[in-house]
This record gives sequence, structure tokens and C-alpha cells, in this order.
Amino acid sequence: MVLTVRSRPTRSAADTVQLSGNLWVSSNHFKKSQGNLSFPTLPSSGAGGAFCSLKEHAAGVGMGNALMSVVAFFPSKSCQKLVLGGDIEEMPPDKMLDLSGRHLRRFPVQACAFTQLLKLYLSNNNLSSLPAELQLLGRLQILALDFNRFRELPAAVCRLRQLSILYLGNNSLCDLPAELGALADLKTLWIECNCFERVPQVVAELRQLRVLHAGCNQLGELPRELRRLRQLQSIWLPGNQLGDFPPVLLEMESLEVIDLDRNKIRCFPSLAHMKNLKLVMYDHNPCKNAPRVAQEVRRVGRWADYRPEDHIKSPAEAAPEQVGESRDVEAAEKAGQNQEFA
Repeated sequence: MVLTVRSRPTRSAADTVQLSGNLWVSSNHFKKSQGNLSFPTLPSSGAGGAFCSLKEHAAGVGMGNALMSVVAFFPSKSCQKLVLGGDIEEMPPDKMLDLSGRHLRRFPVQACAFTQLLKLYLSNNNLSSLPAELQLLGRLQILALDFNRFRELPAAVCRLRQLSILYLGNNSLCDLPAELGALADLKTLWIECNCFERVPQVVAELRQLRVLHAGCNQLGELPRELRRLRQLQSIWLPGNQLGDFPPVLLEMESLEVIDLDRNKIRCFPSLAHMKNLKLVMYDHNPCKNAPRVAQEVRRVGRWADYRPEDHIKSPAEAAPEQVGESRDVEAAEKAGQNQEFA
């Protein structure tokens, strides 16, 4: 299929777009649908009109992405086929469907016929909703919805009971529905770069969660309910508004990675009791100290290489030295007394 743009002689008042076959769409319709976005006018040359490749023309005027976004707005089969790069007719052999960066405004419902699908990537589109038919993808394990326009999580997502990885970053979400707690197998959740002022309550119900990315939001504190996440290994909280080190993290001994970079924390408690901790990042905080950690734990931040605890001797180590010092003092005193008698 070749997408062409021309000025059709039978419609002298409006430029038209030929998508395929006899499908024609007026540029006036584009203007009405997209507000100030207008379609470029091409010079006509005789009855046949001037033909050019849409891709080549868009490259010439720098409107390739804008034109694709306009075409994606129309639900016709021809428009959707163009946006998707072809028909979606057969199950991908690897059971993965990647529709990222296609300027989609509507999810192609025909993809819901692939009930054996395991991975679905819809990143970097213009989606703000998903159809109820999405729940037919009951075996889906990975779903990527990041870099879209979601203001609330579509209800169908909460019915994908076998999801283990869910990407929701870079949207406009302020909360998550309680129904998300039904995803009992969810192990990785990305909610970074949204509008959260608090961690949604339902997150504490995801008992199998191992990785939580919640950076670049407006979080001022963490709820104590997070201590229920006994399997959580990594928590990423950079770029928030945390003024104090979240006390609940001290109770989560399963944590291996803690990222608190770019917050407002002034004082860090000791983390030496966290036996599984491997990495703690705390750079770009107005802190007055570095968190104390076990010897094998890596720190990233101010004073990361300075470990005052290495220079502090334990009571067991200090006791023999103190005993030796006291004996030396006693010997010196006796020597002084003998000299006096002499």
C-alpha cells in the first residue's frame, strides 16, 4: 500500500488524502478534528494531480509525526493499517506484540484475539483508555503502557491476573484502583514520572512485589503499610519530596537496593542491621551524614568512601588495650617508688 497526497481535481476547494483504494479524506476534516493542525497544500498539475509520497513530503516540511498523529485519529481500517504498519491477523510466533511509538489513540481491538499473547508493548503512544476486550489476553505477563496519556488505570488491566511486570511510567496518574490488588503475581511495578503525592494504598497489597520504581513523583513520605511487602528487593524513589528517611524502610530487611537520590533528606539513620542490603544511593540530598552500612554494602553519595565505623574499635577490641595500659601505668608507678627509696 502506498500512501499518496494530491489535490483531487473534483474537489477544488479542499485538498484530499488517498489512503487506499477509493478512501479519500478532506483536509478540512483534519482541521475540524485537530483544531489548529492543518494538512499541507500541494500544488496540482493537470487532471491527474500532483502525486508524492507522504513520507517524502512530510520529511520535506518536517511534519511526519504530526501527519501520522492525524492519520492515527481515524478509526477506519485503512488508517489503522497504515499506523500499525500492516494488518494484525496472525499470532506473533514469539507471542510478543510491540506497538510502541505508533501514535495510537485507540488500541486495535483485533489484537485481543491473540489470547495466547505473553508480552504487549504499547509504550510511547497517545493512549488514554483501553477497551474492555483487553481482559481476553488472560495469559499476558508483561504489559507496557508507559509514555502515554493515562489519567487513570483502565479497569481491564486489573483483570490480567497473570501479569508479572507492569510499566505505567510517564503518564498522568494520581492514584491506582484497589482492583489492582487482584494481580497476585505482579513482581515489578513502574509508576515513575506521574502525579503521585503518596504511594497508592493498593501497592501494599501486592505481596509478591520485588521491584518498585516510584521516582520523579511528589512523594513526601512512605506509608507504614509497605512493610507488608516481605518480598520487596529494590525500591527506587529518586526525585521526590522526601524530607526524612522513611522509617518503614528500616523494617524491610529484604531490601537489597534503596535509591533515595535527589530528595530533601538531611539525616540518615544507620542501615547496618539490614543484612540483605547491597546498594544504597543517597546523592543530591542536603544531608549532614552518610548512612552507616555493613562493610560489603556499596554507597553512592557524599562521604560514600568515608567509613568512621572502621576507625571505631569494638568494646572487645578495646578491653585488652585498656588492660595493658593500666599495667604499664602500675609498672611506672612502682619504678618511681623504688627510685625514691634508693
